[in-house]
Amino acid sequence: MTHEIILEMKNITKIFPGVKALDNVSLIAKKGTVHAIMGENGAGKSTLMKTIIGIHQPTSGKIFFKGKEIIIENTNFAINSGISMIHQELSNIPHMTVAENIYLGREPLNKFKLINNTKMLSNAKKLLNDLNIFIDPSLKMSELSIANMQMVEIAKAISYDSELIIMDEPTSAITEAEVEHLFKIIKTLKENNVAILYITHKMKEVFKIADYVTVLRDGKFVATEEAKNLDNKKLITMMVGRSLEKMFDKETTHIGKEKIRIENYSKNRLFSNINFSAKEGEIFGIAGLMGAGRSELMETIFGVRVKDKGKLFIDGNEVTIKTPSDAIKYNIAFLTEDRKKTGLYLMHSVQDNMAIANINSYIKHGLIDFKKIKSDCLLEKEKLRIKTPSLDQLIMNLSGGNQQKVLISRWLLTDPDILILDEPTRGIDVGAKAEIHKLMILLAKEGKTIIMISSELPEILGMSDRIMVMHEGKQTGIIERKDASQEKIMHLATGASLDSFNENDYI
Repeated sequence: MTHEIILEMKNITKIFPGVKALDNVSLIAKKGTVHAIMGENGAGKSTLMKTIIGIHQPTSGKIFFKGKEIIIENTNFAINSGISMIHQELSNIPHMTVAENIYLGREPLNKFKLINNTKMLSNAKKLLNDLNIFIDPSLKMSELSIANMQMVEIAKAISYDSELIIMDEPTSAITEAEVEHLFKIIKTLKENNVAILYITHKMKEVFKIADYVTVLRDGKFVATEEAKNLDNKKLITMMVGRSLEKMFDKETTHIGKEKIRIENYSKNRLFSNINFSAKEGEIFGIAGLMGAGRSELMETIFGVRVKDKGKLFIDGNEVTIKTPSDAIKYNIAFLTEDRKKTGLYLMHSVQDNMAIANINSYIKHGLIDFKKIKSDCLLEKEKLRIKTPSLDQLIMNLSGGNQQKVLISRWLLTDPDILILDEPTRGIDVGAKAEIHKLMILLAKEGKTIIMISSELPEILGMSDRIMVMHEGKQTGIIERKDASQEKIMHLATGASLDSFNENDYI
């Protein structure tokens, strides 16, 4: 059966300050098919989709929809043209009802031009019933589980009657039963000649529902293949390539005694039975794809979340950490993944952002020693080569790389023994990355224990002494640096075991 082309993207390039997120990418989508977009974290998949929905404007390149070249100015233009998207990040409004969220901005009106709530509820109920999604449309979104919120997002995207639907990690927060339900909805959409662009990190989903697969790597187009011509091994090879594109100046450091160990750490629906230890002077890398549970595990160790079961040992002694304050008392520091959302105080100064985690040490007799704060912050500014006109500069005015250095300096001021770094170089330029890598090696030489989460395989391979890989909340293996390869990590990251790995399969 021949399917008509509905979308054609030609030579799409997208440049953000200091980062080329997409580099000359082309893509074709056909009516009545599911086209999977695959690649490592940071490959450019979501950025490409956001150029289709109008969130980003391409720096260069052309987009054709239904045979005509179009400039997608914003999301409303995309929706009115027949394109909708289920976003990876839930974008609902918690205090509004399910129905209000579905029809936000296009509410049915009565003859007085006022919102017809009765009709809106009725429309929402019919939509949900037609999709066999049994959620009361009068409930507020805040009353729903994460999984049901995701099902509402799916219903909302379908409610536009779009000819092209983008699904960005639609199964990341739903149960196996709900995944099967979604696949039935996708089958119906295909029968109705709807084109679907589908981003996922789950191999089994690709081979279950995709007709075509396009692979991106480092913002570049790698290949498009029919799904029936691929298997796990071929797809992994396409995703990772054969060579490291960037070498790291990782120095050999003295690995000392065990500093931290967790046993059978578990948190319901996030991760289960995780076991690892990290030593003084070691950089312990944690790899995995989206939804693997890496950040959630670190948040639990640091006390942002409370574990359901498991034991935590520091220097061989079992300790209990229920809050970040507890973690700081045990000399643990945590650089979070999203610096703007969970790290920075954007409306405050560089100095305020540096000193906040260690503020108690500057209080004597009920007074804050501002002179000592300034002195310590100036030393950190020079040590990390933070570019800012002064410590009084608002942190929001600094570049991403310098903001990241400020956050690292915040934790260094606490003089931690254990430093957890979640995506320490995400979204910063190459120069700043190199400086942070050198700092990590220096800290390891000083005997600090570093636990690093990274979605960039070259960084994980280049910086880690050992690497733990996770998949959907499970630990799939721990690999020594000398035994690690991109293929082996991706093999484990997709849920396979070390026992089933054969290097020859990837030659």
